[in-house]
Amino acid sequence: MTSATQMKGIKRTVLAVLVFIVVVVLSFISRIFQPTILSVAEMQANGTMVFSAPRQLTDFELVDHHGNAFTRETIQGRWTLVFFGFTFCPDVCPTTMAELNQFMDLVQGTEVENAFDVVMVTVDPARDTQQQLATYVPFFNPSFLGVTGAFLDIHRFATELNTPFRRVPGGGENYQMDHSANVVIMNPKGDYHGFVKAPLDLTKMKLTLRSIVAQWEKQGY
Repeated sequence: MTSATQMKGIKRTVLAVLVFIVVVVLSFISRIFQPTILSVAEMQANGTMVFSAPRQLTDFELVDHHGNAFTRETIQGRWTLVFFGFTFCPDVCPTTMAELNQFMDLVQGTEVENAFDVVMVTVDPARDTQQQLATYVPFFNPSFLGVTGAFLDIHRFATELNTPFRRVPGGGENYQMDHSANVVIMNPKGDYHGFVKAPLDLTKMKLTLRSIVAQWEKQGY
């Protein structure tokens, strides 16, 4: 009887140790895959500026390359990365759009793999028609959205997002546009949350945006 009781005790002890080890290992694995929460200074060092209080925009109404209205309500419920560019841009725009596609690939397999939408708002609505954007933007990623509208509406929207642009004098029909290459971060409330400075460092961008989303969710939004 004593021997049987001892064996049961040993089995219970071994089982308890094994359960403890499993819990520790699972906890360790969970920490590995959890996003690192960065401080504001660390985000800035990574090239991302986040406002202490997100900025609510005035109402705007543009149109996407599907012909649907693009408004503040359109982007509510998801994180949106907004880039201002134009389809006749020779270098910065195609490079940035390709990098945003790479970013979407980088976050696959993480907790934010389905968190972001990417939007390119044209700064050249005179040439970037809905049809032009429908050809250009999905080339980089079928899920990306092109947006156009009246020049003054776009200019007002860009100004609120601190992304100025202007037409470069000269060039005739082949004129160029001078514009910011920063990527604007819009939160799920449709507010201006911050921006990623150009040129993009995709590894740092991934780390920082995962941290931003984690902080947002931690605050209960």
